[in-house]
Amino acid sequence: MSEPHEDLVRAGARLAASGLSPGSSGNLSVRDGDTVLITPTGADLAALDGDALSVVGLDGGHRAGPRPSKEFPLHLAFYRRDPDAAAVVHLHSRHATAASCLPPWSERSAVPPLTPYFVMRVGTTPLIPYADPGDPAQADAVARLPFPFRAALLENHGPVTAGRTMSAAVAAATELEEVSALLLLLGDRTPRLLPPDVAASLARRYGSPWSG
Repeated sequence: MSEPHEDLVRAGARLAASGLSPGSSGNLSVRDGDTVLITPTGADLAALDGDALSVVGLDGGHRAGPRPSKEFPLHLAFYRRDPDAAAVVHLHSRHATAASCLPPWSERSAVPPLTPYFVMRVGTTPLIPYADPGDPAQADAVARLPFPFRAALLENHGPVTAGRTMSAAVAAATELEEVSALLLLLGDRTPRLLPPDVAASLARRYGSPWSG
């Protein structure tokens, strides 16, 4: 297996072992030059075969391998809006999916700046309006947003994160799940958030997109 294949297989095993990808839910991809390696439709992330991944072009054409996950337009939307993105992780993890069923914290981020690590590793996380899984309208909504972000909550569906490496995308997905759990634990309480200047400073220092 080449390195991108290995990264994807390792990430799938790690996410499944951590309980963030139950059953055959979720899909992963890595950019490899002008193509994208993505998990096939119905794939179990715990048992990926690096030699049986789907290959699609950035133009959306199916190049090789089995039929790709129906969510591939969503992955391509993240790659197209950020040339530095090298990996995308889409999960149906419990707490982040629950958070996707709640009203967003602000117009730009569904999740507030509860912790420094959320700002550092995830950043601005918009709530993308509902569309059926695989509907190109979802990818179109991602493409239209006029501010930078590398993570989103898909309304009533789940989280998606992008990163400059697969490790970064997985770390962002893990952190988004953790901060979503905190958000749910807080319930109706009014939490103390990071001050705007602190959040902005962290975002600058760690190179994360944050616009509140």
